[in-house]
Amino acid sequence: MLNHYETTFILNPVLSEDQTKEVVGKIKDLLTNGGAKILNEEQWGLRKLAYPIKGKTMGFYIVLQFDAEPTMVNTLETAYRRDERVIRFLTFRLDKYAFEYAEKRRNKFSAPAEQKAEVVEEEVVVEPEENKED
Repeated sequence: MLNHYETTFILNPVLSEDQTKEVVGKIKDLLTNGGAKILNEEQWGLRKLAYPIKGKTMGFYIVLQFDAEPTMVNTLETAYRRDERVIRFLTFRLDKYAFEYAEKRRNKFSAPAEQKAEVVEEEVVVEPEENKED
């Protein structure tokens, strides 16, 4: 039976953009090759850590939501521990309420343009002030 999972991992802040993409690609490949289905990926970018980890005060945050067998989590976390570029990680199973919330949140941000609130631009006309010379 597939469970819903969410994993968040923090990458070393000194990595280049290409190196960051490589690590994320490696993790995604590991999941898909293990039979997992990736539902969502969010890259939060470089953020300040709540406390220093391995001497670092910043890190690249990545969040993945996926469906997988329970044994896949052990494989994933072993890969995190072996990769020195990952400075911290957390993986947890979403219950039905958390999954519904995550799905609503995901759909809210990826809704088609016609469903999003329309922004109406008003034309502002500024009339020049009369020069009053006394």
